[in-house]
This record gives sequence, structure tokens and C-alpha cells, in this order.
Amino acid sequence: MDILTLRKKLDKKELSATELTKSYLDRISALDGEIGAYLYVDFDGAMRSAESAQKRIDKGESALLTGIPVALKDNLSAVGMPVTCASKMLEGYVPPYDATVVAKLRGEGAVFLGKLNMDEFAMGASTVTSHYKKTKNPYDLSRVPGGSSGGSAAAVVAGLCVAALGTDTGGSIRQPASFCGVTGHRPTYGMVSRYGCIAFASSLDQIGPLATGARDCAAMLETISGQDGYDQTSAPTEFRTADIAKQGSVKGKRFGLIKELMGKEVDSEVAAAIKAAANFYEKAGAVVEEVSLPMLTHAVPIYYLISSAEASSNLAKFDGVRYGYRPENASNFFDMISKSRAEGFGWEVKRRIMLGSYALCSGYYDDYYKKAVKLCGIVKAEYASAFSRFDALLSPVSPTTAFRFDKFPDDPAQMYLADICTVSAALAGLPSISTPCGYDREGLPIGLMITGKRFDDAAVLSVADAFEQGFTRRAAKITEGIL
Repeated sequence: MDILTLRKKLDKKELSATELTKSYLDRISALDGEIGAYLYVDFDGAMRSAESAQKRIDKGESALLTGIPVALKDNLSAVGMPVTCASKMLEGYVPPYDATVVAKLRGEGAVFLGKLNMDEFAMGASTVTSHYKKTKNPYDLSRVPGGSSGGSAAAVVAGLCVAALGTDTGGSIRQPASFCGVTGHRPTYGMVSRYGCIAFASSLDQIGPLATGARDCAAMLETISGQDGYDQTSAPTEFRTADIAKQGSVKGKRFGLIKELMGKEVDSEVAAAIKAAANFYEKAGAVVEEVSLPMLTHAVPIYYLISSAEASSNLAKFDGVRYGYRPENASNFFDMISKSRAEGFGWEVKRRIMLGSYALCSGYYDDYYKKAVKLCGIVKAEYASAFSRFDALLSPVSPTTAFRFDKFPDDPAQMYLADICTVSAALAGLPSISTPCGYDREGLPIGLMITGKRFDDAAVLSVADAFEQGFTRRAAKITEGIL
């Protein structure tokens, strides 16, 4: 059930918070052995939180998320639960503080079920780079769930939580949402505080919700949004679910279908589903026209230079001195640091650290990082020009549906090109959402991406909700006939 339905049932005492939480914990015990969405399940803590939430409900003091079981991506700090970023480097680390988004959810009485698997330090698009386990796609266990928030997307579609938080640096909420057939929203950069999120690329990282629909994403965003003194990049703006209703219907709206993201690299079934979604909006009274943003063809190298450069700086602190993995056989101080990083980080993380360090070093800074930042400005300008004509932009989320584990690309460059549709909105700091819009011949979900103007998250969620009201979703195979 969605958040608003559960809210009514909880407040009317048709269901207790403890009964609801136990049902999700039971479901995790029954299904997650196959899926592998969770790295840590807080059975005792969740039940204690549910009991506390029920007391609030009994007193008539419930908030929107009081008693609602949710889960967290494992790069978000929460007191009492480990945060590892799915890396050996942080194995066993339990933070002494809550991330701001966690504190806000805790303040509303939400119930935390546990921490969800991800690509190591959020670097990947498959959840394959996790040090601990591979998360499987509930639609087909031989396929990846996407990444880096693969555990979050898989948990939502398999009914292992009502909603989840993920993070999106270049597409890490939207791509797994597309692969797993759920709705995933990347808020405008600055809409949500990043305090307590272990950083990958600080100018790009953004925390956002994954849920079964745009309305649940809106409910989560209402709770976690707002300015925060601990994050100087957070903006003095808050989101309200009621803002969606003010948007009205899509009739008379103008939508642009991005030409550069509908090219030959996009699978024919994916392209057909996106065009069908565009036709839906036209029938609902909107105007849909093709729009060209030429710089988007360069978005992938721009993104990987900027994000890797920032990653090399952000991850420099993990050296085994104050915290992080420390080898037992180091012969001296420098050997300890070298072995700590060599043994503590996986290959994808080390690859990006090396790429970023190279781009920042003397003699190459102007040719790579500085040039990428300038080109990022052009990407932003092209989006601004498009939004002078259109209310929102449409495109695929991914060129393909979820790929098989045994077809995982060995070439990193080929893997990076899978982000071609999502990275440009991240570079521009724009709100962007993935919502299911169809299925391929094998029954795998296809995601429609809707991108809007800065801080116009309500419009993006409203456009997605309009489509969802007329779209019939298919349940993931693993959930059929179980519980």
C-alpha cells in the first residue's frame, strides 16, 4: 500500500505500527535471501521504533510518516546502524550522529528497517561493485537492479519497505528505478541537505526518494527537504505535497522530447515506450515537440572528469589513520596508508580516484578538469534555453532495460556510457524523475525520465503522477504468490 493509504489505516486504528513493521520484517526474512537488497536489518530497533510510533498515533500526534517502515541506502549515517558504503574500507563503522534526512524522518516517527546495498561509495550503475553482495533484480534474478542505489530500488519493488532513500550523483536513483520498475526522484540540487551522506562528488550528490509512485516520493520529499545549517549548499526552500495539486492537469503544457537522448544507442523497445508516453501526454492535451541540446552528447566525459576529480579529493581522508580499514602487516607509516587504500577500496573506486587525481594534477588541470567545468556551464545554459520554451523535458532513463550479470561489460568506458541519459540533468542541478512507462518483450521495466526547471520539483512530480494514473504496472515475478 502507498504511504497515504497506510497513513489513514494507521490513524483509524485499522492497523497498528507494530503489525505493519512486523509484516515487513517477515517479508524481508522470506524474500531478501534471494534478492540481497539489505546489508543490515535492524529487527529489534525497528520494532522499538514501531512501538514508539504507535504511542504517538494513540495520542493523536502522528505526522505524515509516523509508523511507516522505510529503509536507507548504506551511505547515509544513522545512529545505531553501521554505514559502510558497501566498502571494505568502512566495514564495522557505526556513526555517532544522524544525517539530516535521517533526523527529519526520525523526528516524524518513521520506522527504519535497515541499510540497503549499493555500488561501493556509490560508484557504479549495477550494484555489482559492492564489497559484500550482489543485489538481484526482482523482475529477473539473473539481471542487475541498476545502481548505485540498486538495493533501494529492489527493496521497494519487492515490498521489502514502503519507500527508501537513495542518492543520485549522475543517475543513481533514476537508473535503478527504471531497471526495477519503481519511481525514483532526484530533487533539485540544494533542495535536500547532504549532511551525513558520505560524499562521492559534492557538487553533484543529492539525496532523494524511491517509492511505488510519484505521490509517495512527494510525501518523502516533503519530510526531508529544506535548508540546513550543516550544509551550506542547501537552499532556503521547502517542498510541500500540496504544491503538486496547484500544478493542475498537463493540458496546455509544453514538453520537449530530447533529440540527443533518443539516438541509435537507445534500444528500439525503449524508444517506442518513450514515444508512447509522449503520445499519452499529447492525448491529455499537452504539446510535445522535439528539442535539441547538442552539448548533451559530451555530458558523459564532462561528468566523469568532474565527479572523479571530486571523488579523489573526498576519499583522500580514508587512509587508515583516524578511521577506515587498516592493514595489520604494514612495515611503516607510508606502507600502512598505501596498503589501507589498496586493500580497502575496490577496483572501480580506485579507478575513479586515479582518473580524478590525474585530471587535477599540475599540467593537466587546465586540459581536463577546468575544461570540463566550463563545458558544464554550457550544459546548464542549453537547459535554461530549453526551459524558456518548455515546461518539462522527456527522455529515456537508460538506453536499455536491465542487463544480465553474465553480460556485464568488462570495458569501464562501455559501462560509463550507460549513464548517457541521466548525467546531464545532474550536471545542471535539475529535478529529474524516473517513472515506469512500459515493459520490453521479456517483461522488464522501461523508465520515462521527466526533467524540470530548478526548484520546480512539484511540476516534475505532477507530470509523473499524471502519467502514473493512466498506467498499469506489472508486479515483479519474485513477489508473485509469496506472502
